Amino acid sequence: MTKYIVRQSGPLRGEVTISGAKNAVLPLMAATLLNDQECVIRSVPHLRDVQVMKEILESLGSEIEETETGEFHIHTHDVKSAEAPYGLVNKMRASFLVMGPLLGRKGIARIPLPGGCAIGARPIDLHLKGFKALGAEVTIHEEGHYAYVEAVAGPQGLIGDRIYLDFPSVGATENIIMAAVLAEGTTYIENAAEEPEITDLANFLNKMGAKIRGAGTDTIRIEGVKTLKHVTHTVIPDRIETGTFMIAAAITRGAVHIMNAVPDHVKPVIAKLRECGVRIEAGDDDIIVRGDLGPLNSTDIKTLPYPGFPTDMQSPFMAFLTICNGKSTVIETVFENRFMHVSQLNKMGASIETAGNRASIKGNAMLRGSQVMATDLRAGAAMVLAGLVAEGETEISEIYHIERGYENFIEKFAALGADITRVE
Repeated sequence: MTKYIVRQSGPLRGEVTISGAKNAVLPLMAATLLNDQECVIRSVPHLRDVQVMKEILESLGSEIEETETGEFHIHTHDVKSAEAPYGLVNKMRASFLVMGPLLGRKGIARIPLPGGCAIGARPIDLHLKGFKALGAEVTIHEEGHYAYVEAVAGPQGLIGDRIYLDFPSVGATENIIMAAVLAEGTTYIENAAEEPEITDLANFLNKMGAKIRGAGTDTIRIEGVKTLKHVTHTVIPDRIETGTFMIAAAITRGAVHIMNAVPDHVKPVIAKLRECGVRIEAGDDDIIVRGDLGPLNSTDIKTLPYPGFPTDMQSPFMAFLTICNGKSTVIETVFENRFMHVSQLNKMGASIETAGNRASIKGNAMLRGSQVMATDLRAGAAMVLAGLVAEGETEISEIYHIERGYENFIEKFAALGADITRVE
């Protein structure tokens, strides 16, 4: 079993460059299914999830050339299959994002119910609600040990409509946008998610020739078009990786210069770190974080859809709060099962109690090395952050979760002075 060994490392110092965003590149890759022209995506992070999406697209008929500089050249002359293979979809929940573009281009899509991190229900009902509103007939079939969703467009194809999302789901917003790009007429998505990754997807599609307005607000308008054209696009920087390195600088009382970052995308994390006593200087595309200039104090956080505090930063930030002065409260409102890391932090000497969606953290913990596991992607990052300041040695298992979402994770931390190794 592959593991990380993390030892108490002292203050992290130096520069780190943020990779392209995992949560942006996956929908961009899915969106190439809409286009029979070549699509070039730059700054693609080398991640397990990206490779899974690449394999899914190739199984559907895409030809993909991957360069050493992180460019993907994707050409889908024709979609040879409307059904994504179960073995791949089961590895990653984001694979469900191919349903919208398949439905939009071919008028039919069959997708097994997806897998991914076990952090909550994350139902697909809002995706299906959107497809139905566009005129698709949606059915769920059970075959043996798995179930799959089938969506079939009406005789005239998909027809634009007004769709209200009961919750601003990122995935549903993205899937409906992609389905609506080639639909007849105009589609409105109300109570849409506002995340930067959605704006990046809309920018990508608009460069192809789509007509999308309002991305980044709660109402998105998609006017259907007939054809799309060649596109070249650079993925936005990963705001969750940015936040992770900001917390790494703070928890180790270090000084880190974060390059290729978008400060506007991490405003809540900046604000909360400042409340804790961390000094942050934000430029146009870089952030300097100083955790070595004074005491670190407690604060309270509550996760919310963007532009609120991101749920993906909750577990790393909780690891940081364990060593701050005073008591903190964390309220999780996005996923109902995202406190699985609490037991792992408590094994390391943290004092955290949970009740429902609320966690109470008693600060000033003297963390100590232990054998812990990455219960999900961001919880794994939290274990690494805790291990950097824990006395002794921390052994982290199930690290495949971490490597789903962070490019060159070990190398970037080691370059800042972290004592972290990957052991087969």
